[in-house]
Amino acid sequence: MTHLFEEIAAEPGQDTPVRRVTITVNGQRRTADIEPRLLLAHLIRQGLQLTGTHTGCDTTNCGACTVLFDGEPVKSCTMLAVQADGHEITTVEGLAGASELHPLQEGFKDEHGLQCGFCTPGMMLTAKAFLGENPDPTEDEIRWALSGNLCRCTGYQNIVKSVLWAARKMRAESGSGSDEDGS
Repeated sequence: MTHLFEEIAAEPGQDTPVRRVTITVNGQRRTADIEPRLLLAHLIRQGLQLTGTHTGCDTTNCGACTVLFDGEPVKSCTMLAVQADGHEITTVEGLAGASELHPLQEGFKDEHGLQCGFCTPGMMLTAKAFLGENPDPTEDEIRWALSGNLCRCTGYQNIVKSVLWAARKMRAESGSGSDEDGS
């Protein structure tokens, strides 16, 4: 069990409520005693030391804090950690296997889909959920799917190319669909 008060703040007072939560994060079951007001983003970053989840705006506008909540993208900066009790969370650290990158990570690398990298984890997780629903998207569909995630560096073109690259690779690996251009 993880006691987050030692890592995040001073020990809670006697009148501070504490709630025990159990969350599966990147396939690993984790239990923590937390204050009910703790945000999921803070549990992930400070409590569990998974710093790939970024916080940029604290208002759900930028999407840098996006994680997958039972497979669906959510913005963890405005979700309470107690709401995740009994659920499964995937962070960007959970995308890659032990010895190889996820196709989205490869795509962002090969197609230069990042510059500063601040928005990248949220973009990748949003794209992962989207590609799970639509494995053969158009550029416009990708742009719409990522419209809740802001990037201030890239102009989005290479992000879209990265997701298209990953979609092609994922289709090829699953044996579904073929590409006319052979890439």
